[in-house]
Amino acid sequence: MTRVKRGVMKNKRRKNILSQTKGFRFGRSTKEAQAKEALMHAGAYSFAHRRDKKGVARRLWQVRINAAIRPLGMSYSKFIDALKKKDIAIDRKILSTLAQENPATFERIVKSL
Repeated sequence: MTRVKRGVMKNKRRKNILSQTKGFRFGRSTKEAQAKEALMHAGAYSFAHRRDKKGVARRLWQVRINAAIRPLGMSYSKFIDALKKKDIAIDRKILSTLAQENPATFERIVKSL
């Protein structure tokens, strides 16, 4: 069997890992073992936070809708309940955008309830 020297692939792999950890602090950007560990954690966090980001956006929409609906004499929960009872299928993202960018249209929706 022929001998396989691994220097080229080993260096390529190391260079790839260290290039991904550029900007990390301390040994995590220069030492291969620490860099691998840091990349594993970074990947896990980014996966989890991609999911969390959706919940954060929804909470922001709720706060914006609530802030827009209070001066019109209604609470957020009563507003959402009224929308469901009237079968108005506008999601929170669109309601939030309307409340922020087009308050007149948002007010007409509220008055129709």
